[in-house]
Amino acid sequence: MSALLAVRGLSRAFGGVYAVRDVDLEVTHGQLHGLIGPNGAGKSTLFNLIGGQLRPHAGTVTLAGERIDRLAAHRRAAIGIGVVFQGARTFHGMTALENVMVGAHATTRSGFVAAALRAPSHRREEHEIRDRARECLARVGLSDWADRPAQTLPLGQQRALQLARALCGRPRLLLLDEPASGLRAGERQALAGLLETLRADGLTMILVEHDVAFVTRLADRVTVLHLGRVLAEGTAAQIRADGAVVSAYLGQELAV
Repeated sequence: MSALLAVRGLSRAFGGVYAVRDVDLEVTHGQLHGLIGPNGAGKSTLFNLIGGQLRPHAGTVTLAGERIDRLAAHRRAAIGIGVVFQGARTFHGMTALENVMVGAHATTRSGFVAAALRAPSHRREEHEIRDRARECLARVGLSDWADRPAQTLPLGQQRALQLARALCGRPRLLLLDEPASGLRAGERQALAGLLETLRADGLTMILVEHDVAFVTRLADRVTVLHLGRVLAEGTAAQIRADGAVVSAYLGQELAV
């Protein structure tokens, strides 16, 4: 199966110290690819290099064969990279539905003038986005929360809301940065079930997590980073049995 995302020789340094160095990574269409590693391994840096929040000092990132590492984050969103950042981020003063609608902003066709004048084209697009947002809320099980203030949702529902907002942008690739962080056991199970459903629907995802068990339950392939480099890559079973991976996690939690 062909790669949707290809990372080649990616490097990024801060103050002369490499957070990510010479990283290669491929994610195929429809795959849920896990990215794990001990604290300080470079996971968040790699995540931000793919999403566009950081620029690499060396290497390339391509999406469906097109180079994107020179594009700003909003340009990457427009061509199909959705991002769910760590922690619950909602727009206060807006309903859950309105929060999800924001996720479509990168794909809108109407310009500023049409929006300011409330032109028919803008009104039609707004109705389309509202309908799409309701579909995304339903997809993550939040239909009943649509008209509630987003900040009043419990943490588990706020994470699902973030996911719905990213889905509203119709991503080809969805990046998830520790979405299970801080969730209770039942909420984690619900999130895992939701991600499994999205994968079954054909959505390509990269899941960054500290929780090895959570990742290895879900991921088709797993890449392990250590000190900014790729330490291992393979199936969940291969990663669990890799002595170098176990050694890298020595002294830290490696529940599998």
